[in-house]
Amino acid sequence: MNDLRAQQALLSLASFGALLLVGSAAAEAYVGPGAGFALVSSCLVVFVTALIAVVTLLIWPFRWVYRKLRRRGGDKPRIKRFIMVGLDGQDPGLTDKFMKEGKLPNFEKLATAGCYERLATTYPSVSPVAWSSFATGTHPAKHNIFDFLSRDPKTYLPQMSSTEIGTIEKFLKLGKLRIPMHKPELRLLRKSKPFWTLLGEAGIWSTVLRVPITFPPDKFYGAELSAMATPDLLGTQGTFLLYSTRTSDQKFKEGGMRIALKAKGSNGRDGGDGGRDRFSTVVEGPENIFYKDTPPMAISMEIELDRSAKSARVELGGDAHEIKLGELSDWIKLTFKAVVGVKVSGLCRMQVTEMGEHFSLYVTPIALDPEKPAMPVSHPSYYSTYLAKQQGPFSTLGLAEDTWALNEDVVGDETFLTQAYDIDGERQQMFFNALDRLKKGSLVCVFDGTDRIQHMFWRYLEDGHPAARGKENAKHGDAIEKLYIHNDRLVGKVMSKLEKGDLLMVISDHGFTSFRRGINLNTWLQENGYLVLKEGADGSAEWLRDVDWSKTRAYALGLCGMYLNIKGREAQGIVAQSDVAGLKQELIEKMSGLVDPETGDVGINELFDTRALYQGPYLGNAPDFIVGYNHGYRISWDGATGVVAGPVWDDNAKAWSGDHGVDPRIVPGVFFCNNKIDAIDPAIIDIAPSVLRLFGQKVPDHIDGKLLFLEDNPLSGSEI
Repeated sequence: MNDLRAQQALLSLASFGALLLVGSAAAEAYVGPGAGFALVSSCLVVFVTALIAVVTLLIWPFRWVYRKLRRRGGDKPRIKRFIMVGLDGQDPGLTDKFMKEGKLPNFEKLATAGCYERLATTYPSVSPVAWSSFATGTHPAKHNIFDFLSRDPKTYLPQMSSTEIGTIEKFLKLGKLRIPMHKPELRLLRKSKPFWTLLGEAGIWSTVLRVPITFPPDKFYGAELSAMATPDLLGTQGTFLLYSTRTSDQKFKEGGMRIALKAKGSNGRDGGDGGRDRFSTVVEGPENIFYKDTPPMAISMEIELDRSAKSARVELGGDAHEIKLGELSDWIKLTFKAVVGVKVSGLCRMQVTEMGEHFSLYVTPIALDPEKPAMPVSHPSYYSTYLAKQQGPFSTLGLAEDTWALNEDVVGDETFLTQAYDIDGERQQMFFNALDRLKKGSLVCVFDGTDRIQHMFWRYLEDGHPAARGKENAKHGDAIEKLYIHNDRLVGKVMSKLEKGDLLMVISDHGFTSFRRGINLNTWLQENGYLVLKEGADGSAEWLRDVDWSKTRAYALGLCGMYLNIKGREAQGIVAQSDVAGLKQELIEKMSGLVDPETGDVGINELFDTRALYQGPYLGNAPDFIVGYNHGYRISWDGATGVVAGPVWDDNAKAWSGDHGVDPRIVPGVFFCNNKIDAIDPAIIDIAPSVLRLFGQKVPDHIDGKLLFLEDNPLSGSEI
């Protein structure tokens, strides 16, 4: 675990004597979820949260008067409630197929009552970019989110695209202890105001649940629960743990850590007769910033097997839990102690994955405890506590479904689906409770199970997929079809609750396609003379650490981006401004239509010049190119982590077998509405301005999206 933590920089947040301690990780987290940060919380967080709640109630009448006085003018609202159900990744091709087969009657009913269209996505077609454009109504150059990761031009290392975290420079030393003396910055890097903030400035309430790129949460007239980029307690975007008696020197390539279990003898010491069913270990949490060397906090864990019951008794800090073979446990609370009076709590689930010759225990990524959040995961700050009190514990992790454990064969299809549907159930409970309480205003909720399940189960949709091992015997070969039917039931339940004056949209941010073959762009750039390795380096180091920047003209980083090494912009840039246009054209001509020599198929449809796609104040932070991969292709796993070694083209044999980080023209999303729209070719950037106008508000001039509804549209489809 120290290898992971070696990359983490530490920081703290101080607030009126209650310490909220946070640590940041840079480049070592896998590029898919992005980089993260570790954290630890004060024992006073609960007190402070309760205090804020009381104060809020006391000052509510004054705030109401203040909002009335400062409320912007506007036209009369045309709707009473705006309700948006986001189904991340729902694909129009599959939607059409299942509708035609009569399996989606509620989607069909919604389309008939209103409309059903393809929804143009963003460049690139990845969730952080698309949902940011949904929220702001702008192209990426105006909201500043271009991928999961951006790059630091000074170091060429990846950094989180959506969140900026400061560091602590000054500490007060008290013996072995040290106390942070200032408050670091924690800032959301998404620019342009989301439409719910603009509505709030007009006194119109919004509830925003789990929309990507809302961490740290927006502050506005409404309530919000953060989503994508919210870290786990180790400071990553999702690190599972595997405790096992199987010895292995091999580290998980992504998203997990392996902890060896050694049998405990009957005499209490290691080894001994009859000791193979008893183990003593620890669960390590975030680093303890109160000490100079920042050792990890830890909870002792005692494990005793009951082979007859096919279960293990797991004792954590005095609390015992029965963990069964092949079954995910309920949420388990973990409380880590830093110093006297300072604790941080998290939530995990466990599962015994084998109990034969060897024993293995899987632990999900440790999520922040929503009842006692160590980080700001909601607005107001007590909103997550309210939700936890209302419905019980739930996952706060930005990417809550553990795709990495399935990718590494630590868990199977059944476990992953159980986890995904349980998370969906938590989300539905929040959504419908909020809907029942919403009298007027907007409610937005994103359900991301569609994206996660399609990523992991696309291998069963097509013959010959490199990852479709055992397809003929797969119990969950129809997982995606069942998921769409599940979504249909959700839509039906929402429609049953519509009232007069409601406008309902059901959308996805992008569609989906196959990921059969990977392309390592940096290897291609090296083979074609655009990227050069250091003398003696073999390119196997991650994050482009083997690259000789004094001789490199182009490099790739992130899921869809490619950069030029421009003089005066990058720290060791060599491409003169006068050569940029020519080099761009050269790469576009060579890489657009690039053919896979093994299959004869086109791997890259087009290399897009970002400056030809959009304009805005943050264009300078964008990659120079967006790579438009063809169906079946994506950045390779090594390419995504900055490894230059290995082949340009290779098969994808992982469970993660479907993707959408491709040419955006081939993966549009879906758009359903209970009212017909007037615009042709709706796009995800059109929703924000349309919602503003539906509530009678002026659309700011900087917004790129168009209006979906003309002023004389009667909005007659509000009731279904």
